[in-house]
Amino acid sequence: MDDTEKNRTAGGWTEDVLGAGYEARTLHLPAPTGRPRGRAARRRTGDGGAEATLVRYVPEGTPRAGRPPVLYVHGFADYFFQRHLAEAVAARGYPFYAVDLRGHGRSIDAWTASGGDPNMVDDLDLYQQDLDAAADAIAADGHTGLVLLGHSTGGLVTARYAHARPGRVTALVLNSPWFDLRGSWSDRTLATQMVYALARFAPRTVVSHLGGDYGRALHHATGGEWEYDLRWKPYDGFPVRAGWLAAIRRGHREIGRGLPVECPTLLCTSDRTGPDRGEAAAMLSTDTVLDVAHMHARAPRLGDAVDVAVIEGGAHDLALSPRPAREKYLTTVLDWLDANT
Repeated sequence: MDDTEKNRTAGGWTEDVLGAGYEARTLHLPAPTGRPRGRAARRRTGDGGAEATLVRYVPEGTPRAGRPPVLYVHGFADYFFQRHLAEAVAARGYPFYAVDLRGHGRSIDAWTASGGDPNMVDDLDLYQQDLDAAADAIAADGHTGLVLLGHSTGGLVTARYAHARPGRVTALVLNSPWFDLRGSWSDRTLATQMVYALARFAPRTVVSHLGGDYGRALHHATGGEWEYDLRWKPYDGFPVRAGWLAAIRRGHREIGRGLPVECPTLLCTSDRTGPDRGEAAAMLSTDTVLDVAHMHARAPRLGDAVDVAVIEGGAHDLALSPRPAREKYLTTVLDWLDANT
């Protein structure tokens, strides 16, 4: 039985962990092919058992005919839990889906059971398999077209996918996409060369950890607005390993050289880059994870049909910003989709 047939017969949709109105299904992905990068790479990227999880929001009533579905793609140390995003998108008549990529969130157990490290791959092209499977399942639901909405690392993943699958993507929306490392040019260059060297011989080497202040500012247990599973989105994230970061840097290099996409694109950022440590107010009113200047500098390299929107007082995940920035972001995205799809 091939992977397409397995997806059709794997139990279909079941109630999701988000509860009423949300359903999920497992997407069985192709086994790795070709020579893995680095020594013993097959073990570090998961050997078989690769799965992604597709979530859909199924509110009462049917979205207006003709609206393309929106597929949300999360970032690193993240997964889909943003009910308010799904509900806002669906309220405008766009069918809403989200995918937890292999090794993330709902998909993490199968990945680690097969030997993979949480949130780690050594080749970003693997995520194109995840998005292909998600797009096939969405089309099987009876929808035409596809809007990709990518956050942070998901912005890099979706930009690459839109470039690689030009006829499949109707529109691309990027929420604080990760297009470069923070820091000076010299620091970024030195770090990248070190990571490339380590990735060849010791890809599972931990080269960095995320700070926990941003996560604590978000989570309801530590004073934030949002409730999510700390097993899947820990305050301090997951270890950043050399093989994964090398793959990310190769993706950054592609963006830097120019990675034009044919579909209309909206790139949204906060108005300011903030500190990566500090009080909750700073964590939630600036981008404390990435440098917004890098996003603006590289936006034109995605092609000629790129609009940029700046959300004053926005957090790194603009959808999780405090009001009124959150409403401004959602309205901006939905108005843009109405005009461009």
